[in-house]
Amino acid sequence: MGFAIFSGVLALIAAGLGYYLVTRFHKFPVIKNMKNRWLSWLLAVMPVAAIGCFALINVTTMAVVLLHYALFWAVSDLIGAAVSRGRSSGRYRAGIVAVCFTTVYLAVGWYCGHHVFRTGYELSTGKDLPALRIVQIADTHFGITQDGDSFEKLCRRIEAEKPDILVVTGDFVDDDTSREDMVSVCRSLGGVKTTYGVYFAYGNHDNGYFGYRDFTARELSDELEKNGVTLLRDESVLVDGRFYVTGRLDRSMAGRREARELTSELDTSKYIIMLDYQPNDYEAEAGSGADLVLSGHTHGGHIFPAGLIGLAIGANDRVYGTEHRGGTDFIVTSGVSGWAIPFKTGTFSEYVVIDVKGR
Repeated sequence: MGFAIFSGVLALIAAGLGYYLVTRFHKFPVIKNMKNRWLSWLLAVMPVAAIGCFALINVTTMAVVLLHYALFWAVSDLIGAAVSRGRSSGRYRAGIVAVCFTTVYLAVGWYCGHHVFRTGYELSTGKDLPALRIVQIADTHFGITQDGDSFEKLCRRIEAEKPDILVVTGDFVDDDTSREDMVSVCRSLGGVKTTYGVYFAYGNHDNGYFGYRDFTARELSDELEKNGVTLLRDESVLVDGRFYVTGRLDRSMAGRREARELTSELDTSKYIIMLDYQPNDYEAEAGSGADLVLSGHTHGGHIFPAGLIGLAIGANDRVYGTEHRGGTDFIVTSGVSGWAIPFKTGTFSEYVVIDVKGR
């Protein structure tokens, strides 16, 4: 029901934006000055109808594309009016600029959403720890920009990094993920060769929201465990007697424990890596004794300026990158993909390689 309402609202927004854009395209002299009035409006509708084809991906994507064209066009019209001061040149330069700029902007966003970059960090600790290489992925959201085949290729890239551990910090699957892809990606994930294994913490989409995907959260857990992935549900494991990996339940899940509770019985002389999908509990985690906290969820901002809005309203402590608070390092990844929208205009897709040097 909630999904139907959400889709309906997006459809209404898309209809309004579509009407506005039709009137903009009709302002081009080559269209506006046609003798056949009906044909001129038909030609104005055609590019908007082409944009509407993004609905074949999903309604959200179409609404986002329409919104970008409408917003940039309105800004271009305002600037054009200010520059021309009412003088007419016989050309609709503002419209040309709007179409060209928006098309290039979204094309770059498409590339940044589909191409997975490598981001590296180097950290140090005063604790007794051998050189440790951690690879982090999050927000794969299979079904939007990633599927089983593309993830298998990414796993080969990750394996070439020679990771000591591979961690998944949430939203491994999505509501649009097919069972076939779920089985395939679990197999690929478990097949990555590491020194100490693969560790998994839950995100808000891993349990599913709308109930229409063809596998359950339990089947996902079973498939991950069958492939040797260690699931951490508010649990900690001591790895090789040298460092801990602690995985928190997502804040959307019932029964989630406080950060300090999770570390209260750990030997804090050892390095503690905490996996927490949503980056919005920094004060508590800095006070828990964790040395490194890894998160996702924000998609690095995904569509500009969503990340800045999230910070302004206090939804997240950080949107992207690193922060040091107390004795704790925090890293938020923009993720391998993102929810519903196959563009990234506020960031880019990535996997993260973290090299930690101990005493």
